[in-house]
Amino acid sequence: MDSAYSPPQVPLEVLHEDHEILVVNKPAGLLSVPGKGPHLADCLIARVQEAFPNALLVHRLDRDTSGVMVFALSPHAQRHLGLQFEKRQMKKTYVARVWGMLEPKTGTVDLPLIVDWPNRPLQKVCHETGKPALTDWRVLRHVKGETRVRLAPKTGRSHQLRVHMLALGHPILGDPLYASGAAADHPRLMLHSEELRLRHPDGGMGLRFRAKTPF
Repeated sequence: MDSAYSPPQVPLEVLHEDHEILVVNKPAGLLSVPGKGPHLADCLIARVQEAFPNALLVHRLDRDTSGVMVFALSPHAQRHLGLQFEKRQMKKTYVARVWGMLEPKTGTVDLPLIVDWPNRPLQKVCHETGKPALTDWRVLRHVKGETRVRLAPKTGRSHQLRVHMLALGHPILGDPLYASGAAADHPRLMLHSEELRLRHPDGGMGLRFRAKTPF
């Protein structure tokens, strides 16, 4: 998969910029941070730092996920935003298209996750050694054997939404790691970070940033 890395060559889409924070809409197929090796050097943080040299990483999105990402423009902002993530004060909302008819209309997945060492970077549910992971879901609509769903992770585990949906029997469409058969046969991972709510590092004002779902 690494050798086939071909990130989209699109302009940086800035949603918000001020003296402390930068918010962008990450395209699907682009790494958040560099991978191992020169062929994986092109990534969002590198592109951001070309335009904003003092930008600092706060969090990541999976390569195949699109949507809202915030960067800090000062060490103070990086600490402030990092603590909001740590204390789960940062509210993230995603939209996904999943395989099958997800029911009921709303629910919560409470399944602990850990890396699947022999198959990394895959993650798996493990009740013995997994770390707590919590995801709320709300069905938006059912369309032709699939479900459009809004996902609100309460924790920030790696691949959390992807593994939780798989565990329900409804893998996210186009997922190169966790979907199989017809569910995998889509042009991209159908997962988008639609909204991010945070407190501004300078003064603590509540802010909300959104990026329209592209699928």
